[in-house]
Amino acid sequence: MTASLSTDKSRAALRITARVSVQLLLVLAMAAVTLWLLGRMWSVVWPLVVGLLLTTLTWPAARFLRRRGWPAALAASVVTVLFLLVAAGVVALIAVPVASQSEELTDGVVEGIERLREWAAGPPLNIGDAQIDRAFDSAVSRAQEGFGSMVGAVVTGVSTVVNGVVTAVLALFLMFFFLKDGPRFLPWLSRQLPGRLATDVPTVCGRGWDTLSSFVRCQAAVGLLDAVLIGLGLWVLGVPLVLPLAVLTFVSAFVPIIGALFAGFVAVLIALVSNGLTDALIVLAIIVVVQQLEGNVFQPMIQSRGLGLHAAVVLLAVTLGGNLAGIVGSLLAVPVAALIAVVWNYTREQLAVPAGEPRTGGPETDEPESGGSVPS
Repeated sequence: MTASLSTDKSRAALRITARVSVQLLLVLAMAAVTLWLLGRMWSVVWPLVVGLLLTTLTWPAARFLRRRGWPAALAASVVTVLFLLVAAGVVALIAVPVASQSEELTDGVVEGIERLREWAAGPPLNIGDAQIDRAFDSAVSRAQEGFGSMVGAVVTGVSTVVNGVVTAVLALFLMFFFLKDGPRFLPWLSRQLPGRLATDVPTVCGRGWDTLSSFVRCQAAVGLLDAVLIGLGLWVLGVPLVLPLAVLTFVSAFVPIIGALFAGFVAVLIALVSNGLTDALIVLAIIVVVQQLEGNVFQPMIQSRGLGLHAAVVLLAVTLGGNLAGIVGSLLAVPVAALIAVVWNYTREQLAVPAGEPRTGGPETDEPESGGSVPS
């Protein structure tokens, strides 16, 4: 009897394991199909993503004007024009000098890596292993090939000028319509969906918008503070290429953890090549202090609530995104991971509600007070 009962339990456990395994395989297959479809539609998806990210930055200004009685179309138009003027000023004052100095910056990184290689080969380390040499050669090659592409991505936004212009134009038009008609989206979506989906999907979209807005605004503000403080330190020490390094620091802030390490590494290498070891160590100290201020002072002050992601999850997401889609993947990895976490947390909340009790969270019908509803 006992043996028969044990056998039944084993079979039941195997059936459950098999069912869960099949469900996981179906989820993975669906994820693979989704990624494939996104890749095929990337020319449309990328402007949409850029438009949403720009909207997170410009929506507070549009909301401010709308609350003071401005028509939606007029508020969206004014904000879009002001954004274009600011963007044109940034291109004229920053992007052009950065592009003109990008080759010098790349050469400085390569020369700094060569100096580190010579230092490692001498006392007290005396590292002369061929494998270490190959690793340094690989680093030099990646700095020459990859860094140039990163600077190009910062300046143009995409691999070619034509694609960059098309993407920018589409993103701006989408941003205008998001600013103009965004608050109508969730009520409209709620009316189109049947049953519980009319509540669940708009609620998840609203929470996702809160998370995306929090991430973009926080990273932009923190990146700007980092760029200003580190740029001032480099300028006081007389390190060349201050403007490109400051821009690189700002852009790298959108890639948590890895971005800060990369920007700091480049700044230290440039200081080592141009000013010597002492100034390089001072630059390293400045970067460490600024990063500590960022993690313990700036970010808690600017971002009232975090993304709810552990640092290890952030690191893995950035690594996976970079391997799948290069620089674009690294930039989008953390927001995507945070949105997945939003869906997962909402699903857990709903599953935890006992049967018969009302579900929490519903679509918002009014314009958000603090950017809560999706303005897109």
